[in-house]
Amino acid sequence: MLEFVTQAFDWLKDFSSSPWFYVIIFVIAVVDSVLPIVPSETLVIIGGVSAGIGNLWIPLVIAVAASGAFIGDNMSYFIGREASDWVMRRQTRTEKGTRRMAAIVEQVHERGGLLLITARFIPGGRTALTLSCGVTKQPRRWFIGWAAVAAIIWGHYAALLGFIGGKSLEDNHTLAFIIAFVAAFSMTAVIELVRWLMKRARYRKTA
Repeated sequence: MLEFVTQAFDWLKDFSSSPWFYVIIFVIAVVDSVLPIVPSETLVIIGGVSAGIGNLWIPLVIAVAASGAFIGDNMSYFIGREASDWVMRRQTRTEKGTRRMAAIVEQVHERGGLLLITARFIPGGRTALTLSCGVTKQPRRWFIGWAAVAAIIWGHYAALLGFIGGKSLEDNHTLAFIIAFVAAFSMTAVIELVRWLMKRARYRKTA
């Protein structure tokens, strides 16, 4: 079993050392922003590890991750904007739907750009928020500015998390990639736990 794991991560090291891995990070970051089916954080962290052991260049890993996230978020926003009239008509047919849309608009106006930054770290949550910004027709310039800030912070965080691990474990590549995987999934689990606890606390206040 241990030998299989070692071979798998040796393959991953070779795979992530290719210049094409920059393209893969970029494409997955774009797709994940629109269709959250693949956790792009995992690939960015792996890219950071590969840079840490000397196979990739960390500034470029950050750049392709952030630019992919930014483009994907804007695609999601424009999809929401194009579908805005249809969504609004459908949602406001009932009193419950009208309240829901009003709550979304209120949250965006109240928490603004900080909400976009926070949502960027929540798989699926970022797609829901960027679509909502488009559906509710938030100002394009406002969205682009905050989406850029969110993407840059996210790209640095994920890539440097992997880079630091790869740099400190240059002599043990397999362990470096194992830690990268554990970090990626742990990060998602912690975020989901915090969201659940906050939701539970809000429910208790309103109960």
